[in-house]
Amino acid sequence: MSLTAEGRISPQDTGIWTDAQARAWRRITDFVHGQGTAIGMQLAHAGRKASTRRPWEGQGSVPPGDGGWQSVGADARPFGAYAPARPLTTDEVAALPDAFAAAARRAVDVGFDVLELHFAHGYLVHQFLSPLSNSRTDRYGGDFEGRTRLALELADAVRAQTTVPLFARLSATDWTDDGWTLDDSVRLAKLLAERGIDLVDASSGGNTPHPDIPVGPGYQVPFAERIRAETGLPTGAVGMITDPHQAEAIIAEEQADAVFLARALLRDPHWPLRAANTLGADVRWPGQYARAKSWH
Repeated sequence: MSLTAEGRISPQDTGIWTDAQARAWRRITDFVHGQGTAIGMQLAHAGRKASTRRPWEGQGSVPPGDGGWQSVGADARPFGAYAPARPLTTDEVAALPDAFAAAARRAVDVGFDVLELHFAHGYLVHQFLSPLSNSRTDRYGGDFEGRTRLALELADAVRAQTTVPLFARLSATDWTDDGWTLDDSVRLAKLLAERGIDLVDASSGGNTPHPDIPVGPGYQVPFAERIRAETGLPTGAVGMITDPHQAEAIIAEEQADAVFLARALLRDPHWPLRAANTLGADVRWPGQYARAKSWH
């Protein structure tokens, strides 16, 4: 969910940078709570990957004349063939924690139970973390301390505003020489834990076009496992986790504390119910689906 208009990935994205937007979410959170479950919101700013086309409409930036806008970033380097970004001033960067905190307050006030800070996938905070997209010479650039300053300030600001569970999504590696590494992610996760982050959602990539990634079932699980082992911080595993037994094994073998699903749920919105049946779990089925609970 974008916390500023310029932080949207596409012109069609939703946001929560105004109170009116927040109030519109109340109908959704009330409905979800009425089904006996919790709901979370991911807070993000797309940075240099903002103002782009919806995936099914092609690739590339949307020009201002077609409803797009000037993207901003840690520096001016574009992402691949996207339009170049305008580097944020030091004062603009320093104002971002307040914007994240305001969005977090709005989200919690209208009923969201969990928040996630999106520091991954080549979006704005990841752009600051990675030397591949941060050539700044002010206090938000340079060495590890400078490049992680924004992420830590955001965590501090949001944590100060709410007591709900707070997650952070990291790209554990850029998969590119001289980029952000798993060692960096372990080091950052320790600092995030000190600031009240409750779980790291360990993904990868997204900051450089077409890196050489050895994609396969569960290929990102080792990132969650190592961060968990070396920091003591709970982690979530993601990435080509499609089978209920595969997901169960990740938890049972203590590789991660949670499994997060995305595309698997887009393909099959009833994946959790199917998994419950497969694994013999006793879960609450919605009344309209109860007759499907038995396979006999």
